[in-house]
Amino acid sequence: MASTLFSDIEYLKGVGRARGEKYRKLGINSPFELIYHIPRTYLDFRCNVPVRQAELNEYNVLKLTVTHKLPPQRIKGGLVICKAAATDGIDDILIVIYNNVYGFQALKEGGTYYMYGKVNGNYLRKEITSPVYISTDEKVLIQPIYRLTQGLSVNMIRINMKQALSIMKESPFETLPEEIMRKYSLAPLPWSLENIHFPGNENAAEAARRRLAFDELLKLQLGMSMMKTRSRRHTAFRMNSSTDMTGFYSALPFDMTDDQKKAVSEILSDLCRDVPMNRLLQGDVGSGKTAVAAAACYFAAKNGFQSALMAPTEILAMQHYKTLSGFLESAGVNVCLLTGSMTQKKKASLREKIASGEFDVIVGTHAIIQKDVEYRSLGLVITDEQHRFGVAQRAALAEKGGSPHKLVMSATPIPRTLALIIYGDLDISAIKQLPAGRRPVRTYAVVGKLRQRIFNFVRQKIDEGRQAYIVCPMIEDSESDLFAVKSYAEKAVQSDLKGYSVELLHGRMKAAEKEKVMKRFHDGEVQVLICTTVVEVGVDVPNAAVMVIENAERFGLSQLHQLRGRVGRGEHESFCVLITDNTSDDCKRRMKIMASTSDGFRISEEDLKMRGPGDFFGNAQHGLPPLKIADIACNMELMSVAQECAAQLLASDPTLSRPEHKALKMDTMRLFGKEMIG
Repeated sequence: MASTLFSDIEYLKGVGRARGEKYRKLGINSPFELIYHIPRTYLDFRCNVPVRQAELNEYNVLKLTVTHKLPPQRIKGGLVICKAAATDGIDDILIVIYNNVYGFQALKEGGTYYMYGKVNGNYLRKEITSPVYISTDEKVLIQPIYRLTQGLSVNMIRINMKQALSIMKESPFETLPEEIMRKYSLAPLPWSLENIHFPGNENAAEAARRRLAFDELLKLQLGMSMMKTRSRRHTAFRMNSSTDMTGFYSALPFDMTDDQKKAVSEILSDLCRDVPMNRLLQGDVGSGKTAVAAAACYFAAKNGFQSALMAPTEILAMQHYKTLSGFLESAGVNVCLLTGSMTQKKKASLREKIASGEFDVIVGTHAIIQKDVEYRSLGLVITDEQHRFGVAQRAALAEKGGSPHKLVMSATPIPRTLALIIYGDLDISAIKQLPAGRRPVRTYAVVGKLRQRIFNFVRQKIDEGRQAYIVCPMIEDSESDLFAVKSYAEKAVQSDLKGYSVELLHGRMKAAEKEKVMKRFHDGEVQVLICTTVVEVGVDVPNAAVMVIENAERFGLSQLHQLRGRVGRGEHESFCVLITDNTSDDCKRRMKIMASTSDGFRISEEDLKMRGPGDFFGNAQHGLPPLKIADIACNMELMSVAQECAAQLLASDPTLSRPEHKALKMDTMRLFGKEMIG
């Protein structure tokens, strides 16, 4: 059968079933998805050097003619070594290729190639190892390098890419109307797709990247805006603005800050509208977001509606349950906790009471969005640490009622520019003030040789009655020089922390085990908790006053700030010690920022500048469709152009239903999923 852009990748000429499976591992299921497999970098074969000038133990580009191919050698372990003699016309060199018989077979005796690879040996006898190569007949000398998987080589992908691009040329397509391309000086899509893979020069590659990055950012903006419009059609839970909040405020054991009061006002105002609230509540660690959420839950309960709060972990769900119960039970609002680790009997009993309306506020993990959980009148949905949930999970909770109001909470301060992109379907409230009495955590960055002094300080604080966290980046030892919690704890209890109560906490432990350890730490039975970043979001321990972070260079600024926020939650002066032996300028700058400020919003701005949005949340899922080309931090100007374009498009055609916008709508739906914006 003739392959089309949307047929199965294995039907593309030269692919077949076995290689098709390899492509599927990269998320490539069709030739269309293949042409959007963007190169991660390029090789410029124009800059070749003679064999004599090739630098040893470095990567070089050489122009070589294959003079003689040796038979492949199979050695122990199934490894295949292929060798060929070659020359540049003056000097000889040996080509060595490991475990790639296909690539070796493609080399022809007498053929001349540009080869890029590491040159080893000495000045008398050189060899180039597993080179990437192209024939000198190739007209395009700037060649793409792709993300690979085992069994797929760069040359294989290049050959298949050319085949996919030839199919595209037979039926070229364009997603943008002519006037938009003219207005924003954008290259045509077919030309851009060809030149992102095989550019004639640097300018062509840049123009192609700009067009494709614009497309991504535009679709992102369109999808977010359409989700926002869709969610604002109607709500069945409009509330009464004259609802009396006196009972809630009189039960609070403290006065709210001005920022908290402003956030409550914005939320309550949203709850009284005809359209569902869709709001992000941003606040630094310990800024009092849960008290604001409690005010919203109280308001909903007084209007006869239930609220549900979903947290990403059982530890955090438990903490929210305790905090909300403390704020609300005395004000006459019933709160329950529902998590996956509960017994079936307990869950069945809770589900019955939730369905009957006995509970006003339901706190839990993803267990609260399961199909068998029914609500009597779910009017308010709150998700915490939103970037740990995908868009689909947020939607699943919202589907539990007739367009309930939605509040998203995040203790990861996000720069406003990035927040508008990631949470483009939400309005934003920010709490920047810390409650009265909260003192900044004193932060120090030190080198590893001072570790003994740090342990002396930790012991001193424990002897004063305080508790401490020690964070390591790994769970178990590996070949790297990073500290791992298991071996670290074993050594510590036999030496520096001998005689003290020490416990271990990491992500591979079962939820029940983790909660047991955290409870013992919270209750003061454990003096030192040696853990991984699983403690980022955990139970508040007001008595914990020391946070030690090993290999601090391994963590992003925002993550370090989150970890630091575990201490300083009580009346005691608290300390954070960052230990690193990394002397790079980048690391020094990051440690200096951490030691100089406790403002999470400023830290997040610096984090975004230094790491870009791709790594901003570490490995956490922030719910955004993946961006393959655009780097938001580097493309802010293009981002604002795409925002302007999206606003104009939707102003004239809110559902993108005009014929000239059909391709753009299909692309946006492909990115977000039809159910999100359709």
